[in-house]
Amino acid sequence: AQMGLLDLARDAYRAYETNDRELIERLLADDLTFYSPPDPGIDRDQYFERCWPNAGRIESFEFVRLIEAGDQVVVTYESTKTDGSRFRNTEILTFAGDRIRQVEVYFGWDLD
Repeated sequence: AQMGLLDLARDAYRAYETNDRELIERLLADDLTFYSPPDPGIDRDQYFERCWPNAGRIESFEFVRLIEAGDQVVVTYESTKTDGSRFRNTEILTFAGDRIRQVEVYFGWDLD
C-alpha cells in the first residue's frame, strides 16, 4: 500500500531526529531542488553537503500543522535542538509520487 504524503513528510523529519541518512536518501528525489534564504535553489548533492549535517543537532520536532494540498505538504514545526534551544519554521514539501522533489524553507523564529 502506498503511504500517504503526510506519513512520508513525517518520515522526513524523523530522519533528522534519528540522524538516518538512509531514510532521507530514499525520500528525496534525484532531481531535488531545495530553497531556503541562504540556499535558494540548491541541488540534492549540495543539500547533503550543507543541510543534512544539521541532523546531528536536532533533538525533536513537534508538528504545529501538517496540511496536504495536492502534491504538496505544508509543515509548521517547533524543533528542539540538542543544546536545548528551540525554534519554529514552516516548510513546503512538493512530492513527485512518493519522493520529495522540492523543499521550500521559511525560517520562523526562536522560541524560549
